[in-house]
Amino acid sequence: MKKALPPLLFLLLILAVWQLVSVKAIIAFWIVPAPYDVLKVFTEHYTLILHHLKPTLLASISGLVVSIFLGAIVAIAMDTSSLIKKLIYPYMVISQTVPIIAVAPLIIIWFGYGVSAKIFTVILVCFFPIALGLYEGFQQVSLEQLRLMKAMGASRYKCFRFLKLPASLPGFFTGLKLAATYSVMGAVIGEWLGGSAGLGIYMTRATKSFRTAHVFAVILVIIALSMALFGIVALLERYFLRWRYQHQEEYLEPKRIPETPV
Repeated sequence: MKKALPPLLFLLLILAVWQLVSVKAIIAFWIVPAPYDVLKVFTEHYTLILHHLKPTLLASISGLVVSIFLGAIVAIAMDTSSLIKKLIYPYMVISQTVPIIAVAPLIIIWFGYGVSAKIFTVILVCFFPIALGLYEGFQQVSLEQLRLMKAMGASRYKCFRFLKLPASLPGFFTGLKLAATYSVMGAVIGEWLGGSAGLGIYMTRATKSFRTAHVFAVILVIIALSMALFGIVALLERYFLRWRYQHQEEYLEPKRIPETPV
């Protein structure tokens, strides 16, 4: 609580100065709205925000789930065969160098303006960190550990199940946390391409009508949604890697030195 107090006080100071600048009309309201006006958007247009939130949340979660599935398949394939890695890995890197807006016309031609276009956009931004994080996790297993497992009679499946899979979880969750925050951004970018509902559509309409307070409100919703998904993944990481956190807590816990009799 003490660590969160200084940032919270600083935020309150920023909001107070922001409100004062807006009230004094130092900056036009259609450029930077007052915090109170942004708050009014949530109270007066709650149903409208909720209406546009549902498609964005659906596209984000759907694209994230498909990315996990595809990323796991590709990571396992690259770890299993060096030939597959040589064939796939360069194109995975190249896919991250192409801006989404550059392939926007192709996305519209292939998928139209429906939810499938948004899901595909989310997959484009989420697939790489998940696949790379899981693959790098597989590589954390040393050759000596694999040789020891095989010397004990473990099959290839058991080596994967009891050695490689647990070792890959930290890297996998690192990539998944990045992908969770990217998923909302990908859905919003996909909605900029067109559609009838979504936070990206709402933001575009508010921008064209110079309703800046609504734009700020949408930005806050996007931040909250991204942080919520990040928090869910962090909780899952805490659960599946509880052995790792318990070990860290035991290591960091100060040990009492027994007193020696005088």
